[in-house]
Amino acid sequence: MQVVTLDRPDDFDGWRAAARRLVLAGVAPDAVTWQVGSEGGDLFALTGDTPLAGSDAPEAGGDTPAFSVPRAFVDIAGKAALSSDPARFALLYTLLHRLRTTPKLMEDHADPLVRWVDLLAKDVRRDIHKMRAFVRFREVTDDDGARFVAWFEPDHHIVRANATFFVNRFASMRWSILTPELSIHWDGTTLVEGPPATRADAPDGDPTEAVWKTYYASTFNPARVKIGAMLKEMPRKYWKNMPETALVPGLLAAAQARESGMIARARDTVGGNSMIAWEALRDEATGCTRCPLYQPATQTVFGEGPVDAALMFVGEQPGDQEDLAGRPFVGPAGQVFDRAMAAAGIDRATAYVTNAVKHFKFEPRGKRRIHAKPDTGEIDACRWWVDQERLLIRPKVTVALGATAARSLTGKTVTISRERGRPLTLADGGTAFITVHPSYILRIPDAAAADAEFARFVEDLKLAAGAVG
Repeated sequence: MQVVTLDRPDDFDGWRAAARRLVLAGVAPDAVTWQVGSEGGDLFALTGDTPLAGSDAPEAGGDTPAFSVPRAFVDIAGKAALSSDPARFALLYTLLHRLRTTPKLMEDHADPLVRWVDLLAKDVRRDIHKMRAFVRFREVTDDDGARFVAWFEPDHHIVRANATFFVNRFASMRWSILTPELSIHWDGTTLVEGPPATRADAPDGDPTEAVWKTYYASTFNPARVKIGAMLKEMPRKYWKNMPETALVPGLLAAAQARESGMIARARDTVGGNSMIAWEALRDEATGCTRCPLYQPATQTVFGEGPVDAALMFVGEQPGDQEDLAGRPFVGPAGQVFDRAMAAAGIDRATAYVTNAVKHFKFEPRGKRRIHAKPDTGEIDACRWWVDQERLLIRPKVTVALGATAARSLTGKTVTISRERGRPLTLADGGTAFITVHPSYILRIPDAAAADAEFARFVEDLKLAAGAVG
């Protein structure tokens, strides 16, 4: 086992030099342990072996022949190396080692390792953006006059990588950014690093904040705000650092009320504006980042059907085929759904069909993508879209297909066996029925039992259609 000790958690240059030597020496990924000196101990070892002191790992310095790697790897590796994932350096070395024999590996976006490293890089880029967007300086006075101090809690090792941005942005200002990992200080000429800090080391506020809050509130335009993007891009952990965020809850409530009102008015207008409003809502959903599911998914899968449909069906989430096609219920479960609809005497073309969650959640297994159940946070984050669809469509009856859809409509956990077969009244006064998801029927191994459940599913659909009147 060879042990490579890096100087810092973000020591990409040290990793690159050592990795180049190891690859050229033909050292396999499972024969290397990567560790960071300041962290002490094993950072990550693919075999789980304990590294031995005094190993003969190649040193980072010296003359090492260069070799070519795809530009895509360099771009991703530089960011992924800043991740807080303890496996980052070992994963990057494994990927580099495979690139020597598979030069086009970076083009295989279905490869689990490529996807994993790419997700690490995306998380780091997002954290870099958050630091630039959510750092707020507060004025203090020291022996040399005014200094502006900010507190930030990064999720990844991005502080050094972001330092140049702040130097260029605030070149004429004396400032400090304090974080739990390290601090950086700029005196107008020189950038220096300092030790880790705590939230208590940063000032709470200054007299300029009242002026800023007044300006922020006066310029906030609720007609243009994207609530989903705002909640995603401004996580609550950063709110305490920003003076204007004390105003945000009220401003968001006003924004959502105004947007909902605009959709309702469009729905009441004669002349085709209902379709225009629906298209605007669908287009807005294509850029949804309310939860992390948008990152690995191919696309948003929005609802489809007449905007004046009397009957609306809400499923769980897109599957693999729906994610690729961009349409709900086109895969195996969709085929069961279509067959049941026909048996119930319902023309699918007259119904509006959508999902509680608009992005495909899955676990990669080789080249396959295996369905993973959305969690409560993901359902609640996407519930806003379903609410807006119902507000626009105004169905007489809404059918929840499965427990995930039932939670989306009711806001609580629902037992299907207890609620199945009887009408429920939703918070907005609408009528709903709850039944199983078609995929449940597909999972029943016994053919006779599956046939019986399918027949019961058809009866549920007939009951909902009959309630339309």
